[in-house]
Amino acid sequence: MAEGFARYLGHEAASAGTHASESGRVARFAIEALEEIGIGTSDLRPKKIDAVYPGDYDAIISMGCGVNCPSLPIDEDWGLEDPHGGEMEDYRKTRDAIRILVSNLVEGYTDA
Repeated sequence: MAEGFARYLGHEAASAGTHASESGRVARFAIEALEEIGIGTSDLRPKKIDAVYPGDYDAIISMGCGVNCPSLPIDEDWGLEDPHGGEMEDYRKTRDAIRILVSNLVEGYTDA
């Protein structure tokens, strides 16, 4: 969801996870949560964390979710609950939190 918001706001971003889906599809509720507020999802694909090179990005953000990534230079941890396996409302709650956090993040880079 963070990648979708960043791109919507005109910034390059990549989202990757330690437990990325091997199906090649983003979680259905995540897609629905983004699309219901007008965020495009056609280019979103799950990626494993080792598929993203940290040097390509200005910041590496951990969503939290109780995952430890000692091999990555984490700039910030947002401490979000992982909605995986939850109801649609859980995804909406996470989406709304991510929207605020990504907006604040990109605003900081725009102002710099």
